[in-house]
Amino acid sequence: MARGGGEYNGGGGALLSYKRITLLVCLINILIALFVLRFLYASSLHIFPNHDNGVKYTADEIRRMEESVQIRRSKEPVELVRLVKKMKHDVAIAESSVELSPNVKGKLIDEILELLRRVEEKSNVTLLREAVETWRIGKLKEAKELIQEQNGVNSTVILEEAGMLVRALELEWDVLSEEIGFWLPAEVNNEVHDDKPEGEEEPEEVLAGRPVPAVCNAELHTDYGGAAVRWGLTHHKESAADCCQACLDQAKRAKPGEMRCNIWVYCPSEFGCYSPDIYQHKHQECWLKYAEQPKENFKDRYSESYRNNHPKAPTIVPWVSGVVTPSA
Repeated sequence: MARGGGEYNGGGGALLSYKRITLLVCLINILIALFVLRFLYASSLHIFPNHDNGVKYTADEIRRMEESVQIRRSKEPVELVRLVKKMKHDVAIAESSVELSPNVKGKLIDEILELLRRVEEKSNVTLLREAVETWRIGKLKEAKELIQEQNGVNSTVILEEAGMLVRALELEWDVLSEEIGFWLPAEVNNEVHDDKPEGEEEPEEVLAGRPVPAVCNAELHTDYGGAAVRWGLTHHKESAADCCQACLDQAKRAKPGEMRCNIWVYCPSEFGCYSPDIYQHKHQECWLKYAEQPKENFKDRYSESYRNNHPKAPTIVPWVSGVVTPSA
């Protein structure tokens, strides 16, 4: 074996240099790299196809997709979203509402009470509202003038309270009214329509059932008071005459020391009869009562002032009642 020369003499006599072997290896690597690149390029074409060869939709399919989008939009809870936004707005206002000091609130309450005392007792709700509104406007003007006069004066406490009072009276009067416990009932306008032609007499009302005996002294649209001898909630009769007869029978059977019925009150209306108590009075209720000196609770019509304070009261008294003639 010879040293140097950079040649290798194989057994076959072929002569190869190191440079040729290196070039051969590089050529093989280049061919392999080209093959790999070609394979990767072909794979990319398979994974990402040309957009020109994508799916194309027909006009009918596009129209259906647009209709689907419109349907989804129409089903959106728009009203619910609006209410939620309004609730958030109201909560934000409530959280930012002013808080008057107890001293200021106490003064406002005293002034309103004094105002209501000066107003006549028989004044209706409209006059009361007008009086309170006049007071509110005057108080608001007074607070604004106080703010203007205090500008430039080192009295931040007075300015702060005056500013809060202006906001409460001008923007948050309903909230302030609720906080101080001031409330007026809603005004009820009761109009009675008389469509009867002029000169025509009122038709005589007839009670259902058999005629009421004269001893019963029946009075239509009348409600007498008295101590209950028999509760009408569980005591029903077919007619006013039967109710009166029940009163007469009870007076005869009453034992010494027991109350004897001398007043009967009957509900002839199929829709029930109004009463200011907590019960619902139904058709054919028969109340047996006693009073040493019978007095009418209501007669003919409920007054306008009464209906203003009791909005559920009808115009006409629905009950029929009477004070029986004492037996000889």
